[in-house]
Amino acid sequence: MKINAYTINTKELENLAISADIPILGNIATIKQMGNKLMVSLSLIDKTLAEDIEHLIGSRYPGIKVEINQKTEAKTVQPSVALKKNIHNIIAISSGKGGVGKSSTTINLALAMAANGAKVGVLDADIYGPSQPTMLGMHQQPKIIEGKIMLPNVSHGLESNSIGYLVDGDSAIIWRAPIIIGALDQLMDDTAWGSSFVKNSNEEKPYLDYLFIDLPPDTGDISLSLAQKIPVTGVVTVTTPQDIALIDAKRSLKMFKKMQIDNLGIIENMSTHICENCGHEGAIFGKHGGQDMAIKFGVPFLGDIPLNIDLRQSFDRGVPLVITQPEHPISQRYKDIAQKIAIAIAHKPKNFSKAFGNITIENK
Repeated sequence: MKINAYTINTKELENLAISADIPILGNIATIKQMGNKLMVSLSLIDKTLAEDIEHLIGSRYPGIKVEINQKTEAKTVQPSVALKKNIHNIIAISSGKGGVGKSSTTINLALAMAANGAKVGVLDADIYGPSQPTMLGMHQQPKIIEGKIMLPNVSHGLESNSIGYLVDGDSAIIWRAPIIIGALDQLMDDTAWGSSFVKNSNEEKPYLDYLFIDLPPDTGDISLSLAQKIPVTGVVTVTTPQDIALIDAKRSLKMFKKMQIDNLGIIENMSTHICENCGHEGAIFGKHGGQDMAIKFGVPFLGDIPLNIDLRQSFDRGVPLVITQPEHPISQRYKDIAQKIAIAIAHKPKNFSKAFGNITIENK
């Protein structure tokens, strides 16, 4: 069929790349011709990518109408772990070491995805040192419904829950591992994730497109419990360039590999320091440690984030940089990395476990 004197080759369009940085579209978009329209079904939520696709098609076939439908799907997770019914994809943010900016990375990536229209939540699994309440400027306790179900707090369009909402901010949490794991299970399972996005409770079911989990800085009981109980779509490893941080990041990466959880990539945080006075950018912690680690282990390098005073001040005020200055160069870096993560998840096979009921085998 011809539209505006053009014959639309949908297979050709599916094999195009938006740019050198964005993978081939074939596995994340299907394109169908409907009369004088091209219907594009995109298996992720990303306004920027949708605009790029529309521009790409328009440049090939000027004058045609493009309609893009965006939605996320539940993707494959580690074996023998059941999906959460109201969460499509869970992204764990790990480091293996404290002080590398894992929590700040988690928040800004989550906000970057939310800014693109996705329904996003953050679970603060760093029980001993919960920092998400301060970073999000949110300190109130979650509301409780039906006796034990917690409604997630909402800040800057992001759902969140944290032990920091439930205990006094100055209290020292002195708990043994079994209690910590029980608290994590409750935060995960007893939170009504997605409920804040429901406009009509009679017609809509609550869900999240993505839930980010901010892991504690180790490879101990909490991380192991998460890997065994929670369906993780993929893990993102955060490190700084120096050797002392890379040692622990490598341990974390290897642990998740043993647990058969896909590594979505490595982020090098504090890659350089940008002077607020002269703008000089210096590699005070060394160069390319995260990049070299990604090459060595054969995982994607997602990008680097420099040290910057604007970034630090925004978290101290409880209003992250992606919110206060969305056009800031560092905000743009977070958005680019978030897009890479969303595309990597979209490329994963769909999880069909929800399509099958429970199978019981009995001897009669």
